[in-house]
Amino acid sequence: MRVAPIGAFWAADLPSVAQQAAASAEITHAHPEAIAGAIAVAIAAALAWQAHQTTVPSPSTFLQLIQPWVPASQVAKGLAMAIELDSTTPIATVAAHLGNGSKISAQDTVPFALWCAAQHLTDFEQAIWLTLEGLGDCDTTCAIVGGIVACYVGLEGLPSAWRAAREPLPAWALNEQLSKPLG
Repeated sequence: MRVAPIGAFWAADLPSVAQQAAASAEITHAHPEAIAGAIAVAIAAALAWQAHQTTVPSPSTFLQLIQPWVPASQVAKGLAMAIELDSTTPIATVAAHLGNGSKISAQDTVPFALWCAAQHLTDFEQAIWLTLEGLGDCDTTCAIVGGIVACYVGLEGLPSAWRAAREPLPAWALNEQLSKPLG
């Protein structure tokens, strides 16, 4: 759920996205499914970043672009199932087939989140509402979806009322020194 920035940072270099996502997951999860999930989410974020500069792919095409990067795993099998579910599939059916995070595992969370993000890649608010309708572990699935879709829509694509209602950033985050490049 925290890996989308890796996809955004390395977006021009998909092999590096996969490598860096795997390295980040090995530290926090050390489980093959979690590593596969992190790779899938980071690749999705990178592809969303790339797509914002071109044309948005169809939901199925977007998911198909992620698929080759995901190692053989239950996450990969869930992604394959997600590709087969079209946009008219009711969200309860999607959650029943893919999971919705309620089992608190990557294979129960990532395919569902990727499917939701793919459905509304150009609309942050709609992507979040769709994800919430799937119930389950909403904070995790929405964090995943939000990270991916934000890579496509950018700051301007986030609902202004939602940005205005957020907690203020801490003073240390506003420090000018932190925004300068290192070295």
